[in-house]
Amino acid sequence: MSAKFLEGVGGKLAEQWVANLLTPAFVFWSGGLLAYIYRHGWQPIANLFPDSKLEALQIGIIAGIFILIYLSALIVQRFDTEILRGLEGYWYPGLRQLPLVTYLRNCQIKKRDRLLTQWQILDEKLEAKLLIATDRAEYIRIDRALRQYPTDKTDFLPTHLGNILRAAERRPYDRYGLDAIVCWPRLWLLLPETARKDIQEARLTLNNGVRFFAWSILFLVWSIWSVWVIPLALLSAIFAYCWILDSAMLYGELIESVFDLYRPNLYQSLRFPLPTNPAEERAIGLQITEYLFRGSNRPIPAFTPPPSEKK
Repeated sequence: MSAKFLEGVGGKLAEQWVANLLTPAFVFWSGGLLAYIYRHGWQPIANLFPDSKLEALQIGIIAGIFILIYLSALIVQRFDTEILRGLEGYWYPGLRQLPLVTYLRNCQIKKRDRLLTQWQILDEKLEAKLLIATDRAEYIRIDRALRQYPTDKTDFLPTHLGNILRAAERRPYDRYGLDAIVCWPRLWLLLPETARKDIQEARLTLNNGVRFFAWSILFLVWSIWSVWVIPLALLSAIFAYCWILDSAMLYGELIESVFDLYRPNLYQSLRFPLPTNPAEERAIGLQITEYLFRGSNRPIPAFTPPPSEKK
């Protein structure tokens, strides 16, 4: 191996180490150390480095600390999706029947219904041209807030975050008959690089918020040594959840925009005919969803000719 190659590999590894050390994982373990020192004093830590003659041992301890931080960051990162789904409200099936879960879900539905009632009142004023400036601002705010909820009550989840992402998933189906969960992996392969990059960055921001939330909750473990950990961890968790909500709204908007702009690429790649009106498009979208999910032996719709035959 050339020295240049080794230098490049070393640089990449160093970047990964720094990226993982300067994360909530580092703050988590540093906070635990401070909590321990607050409870037991500095002496037990100083005893780990008793003599300069034990330099190898000291280096080993420091290396072990770095490895612990790095591995713990990787472990939490591995469960990004599971933690996010938990925050959305996709809990174990047996828990979905608990009265608390039903209550939280009903609260979300009632909140949407209140917003819908207010919107309908303001919409009537708008039709009658009676809206004043403050009413117009409220109308826009409520209109945006309603987009954070599914239209069908059976799609509601027990958390606000879950409903934001569920609403974004359901809108392509409501408009075009395209189930986002079924169609997304295929559509992703057809996207231009710029669109992929924007979505990846939005998802990374969402995942970072999820990791920050997870570490904030884990930080509560250090309360066994110091009570000041509790308010700090709770404030951090609240901040992280607000971060997640904002990131989820942006991520959902981008997913919806991809279906709005690039769905014809999916039709053409599958050789389905391009629709000529919204009603026809939804019918074709439902056929595409069924075709991708279960397959079909129906003679309609007929596949369009390949590009080479069109010429």
